[in-house]
Amino acid sequence: MDKKTTKMVHIAAFALLIVGGLNWGLSGLIPGVNVVNLILGSVPVLERIVYILVGLSAVYIGATHMQDCKICSEKKAS
Repeated sequence: MDKKTTKMVHIAAFALLIVGGLNWGLSGLIPGVNVVNLILGSVPVLERIVYILVGLSAVYIGATHMQDCKICSEKKAS
C-alpha cells in the first residue's frame, strides 16, 4: 500500500477501535446500552458488519502498531 492509503486505513481502523471501546465501556457501565445500535438503528446486518470491522481493525492495529506508533518504534539509547 502507498503511504496515503496506509494512513487512511490506519485512521479508519483507529476510529473503529474507539467506537468499539466506547460501546464496550458503556455496555459495562450501563447494562443494555449498545452504541452501535443507537447509531445505526436496529439494522442487524449493519451492526454485524460494524462488529466485524471493529474486530478486523483490532487485528490490523495489533499487527502494525510497532511500526506506526512513534513511542513504541523509538530506538532505545544504549
